[in-house]
Amino acid sequence: MADNPAEPSKSALKKAEKQAKQAAEKAAKAAKQAALPLVGGKKADDIIGMTVSKADNFSAWYQEVVLKAEMVEYYNEISGFFILRPASMFVWNTIRKWFQEQIETLDVEEASFPSLLSSKSLEKEKEHVEGFAPELAWVTKAGDKDLENPVALRPTSEAIMYPYYSKWIRSHRDLPLRLNQWNSVVRWESKQTTPFLRAREFLWQEGHTAHLTEELAGEEVLQILEFYAGVYEQLLAVPVVRGRKTEKEKFAGGYYTTTVEGYIPSNGRGVQGGTSHCLGQNFSKMYDVKVEDPTPKEGEKAGHIHVWQNSWGLSTRVIGVMVMIHGDDKGLVLPPRVSKLQVIMVPVGINKSTSKEDKEKHYDEMQTFKNTLKKVGVRADYDTRDGYTPAWKFNDWELKGVPLRLEYGPKDAAKSVVSFARRDTGEKGTIEIASLTTEIPALLEKIQSDMYNKAEASFRSHRINITNWDEVVPALDARNVVLIPHCLAEKCEDKIKDLTTGNQEEAAGPADAKAPSMGMKSLCIPFEQPEGIEKGTTKCLNPECGALAEKWCMFGRSY
Repeated sequence: MADNPAEPSKSALKKAEKQAKQAAEKAAKAAKQAALPLVGGKKADDIIGMTVSKADNFSAWYQEVVLKAEMVEYYNEISGFFILRPASMFVWNTIRKWFQEQIETLDVEEASFPSLLSSKSLEKEKEHVEGFAPELAWVTKAGDKDLENPVALRPTSEAIMYPYYSKWIRSHRDLPLRLNQWNSVVRWESKQTTPFLRAREFLWQEGHTAHLTEELAGEEVLQILEFYAGVYEQLLAVPVVRGRKTEKEKFAGGYYTTTVEGYIPSNGRGVQGGTSHCLGQNFSKMYDVKVEDPTPKEGEKAGHIHVWQNSWGLSTRVIGVMVMIHGDDKGLVLPPRVSKLQVIMVPVGINKSTSKEDKEKHYDEMQTFKNTLKKVGVRADYDTRDGYTPAWKFNDWELKGVPLRLEYGPKDAAKSVVSFARRDTGEKGTIEIASLTTEIPALLEKIQSDMYNKAEASFRSHRINITNWDEVVPALDARNVVLIPHCLAEKCEDKIKDLTTGNQEEAAGPADAKAPSMGMKSLCIPFEQPEGIEKGTTKCLNPECGALAEKWCMFGRSY
């Protein structure tokens, strides 16, 4: 059927493939140009350190830092796909371990479902799939034979999982059913792809649960949302706003969506951090997931009720948000809790006149420091690469974002101290060798908290409450997100986006050239509501609306 997005015709597939290829080539060209500016006649890729200023060209800076800090590599075979290198996978695995521990307290179990879904399975949830249809990647061949029924790579797993929930859930005693899987999904983005933020394949976790009542489902939604906030705030030192999505922005086919929203100071954009959805009974009705009512009304025969379902997901996008917020013109700045290497020790004062015996003794002392720190849980190493000056090594480790550098030379040894330099602030000082096991862990925790406090202060200062429409666009141009009284109607949101779309020239860089003219969209209805809205009196701020305001809603230009 040609009008069914789940069963594309051959001509439609051919057209889609051609469009995707053209978009991929365009995106790859743009990304390459952004990542490789010319500096002094050389490509930036040929220069070891950073060549782009974060303030001058944010997009190019970001592309350069994730490549040169060895977070990602472009997968040249197919545009829009990226290789996650060990530094990135350490961050992701730290998040995975922490989050897994949290959800296990809710008795969530781990599962794994296939990555392919049939067109037939998609037919049941047209409203949900409609939003994903342009991004579905279809497998149409096996070897040299055309598949009679094409299959799609999962963009998410509802259609794969829920037929089996219907099979497994037979009684209210089988509830709650809580499953989570760690996997990758494919969404064939037509827009320009960006490492971590917008990729055609990304890693994530997706939890899918079933409950007897709306109240039980709602309780879990907020528990998971708080875990997501913990990932950002406790591990990545990134502040987020907790809230609920408007009806326009909620998960397609769901009942309601809660979210944690971040903020990128360099361009003033909001960024969705993670979402926890209450799906209501929509999907359980599609897939006939029901149980006998355990509490029928007195005098009535027990009937069947459809279960209440939730889904929740967090992706490797979190890594990109962390890089954008904390990085600087020297490169990456990593919070200690997610840094593969927390402390790097660099020997100084070792030169050609240093005897072999003294050099070996010096290195042995650094090995002892490493072992000592390892015993108290500090991930440390030392850099004894020959042929590189200490200054070169300092720059190299700063580029990679290691939170703390220790310098140790003969003069330090004579005083029984090590010198330190913080990556986040550049602060320097000395620590007595006898105090390493207490001072270093304490300093790492201070770095972690200071990084969060700095980012939190920035986000707070750029969340502006506005009650005068004329102040909205200037606030956006000043790189703020805004909280405005809003009626929460979908048509009003569309109008607000149109009214805030302009042609200003100010920009953060080539790839962000359209950012200042980008219309704002709703980010969330914050749980933390300012005062000032009087029910029945306060009007929606949209000058062309006229309806009464329901809530303060956070709007902004966004990713």
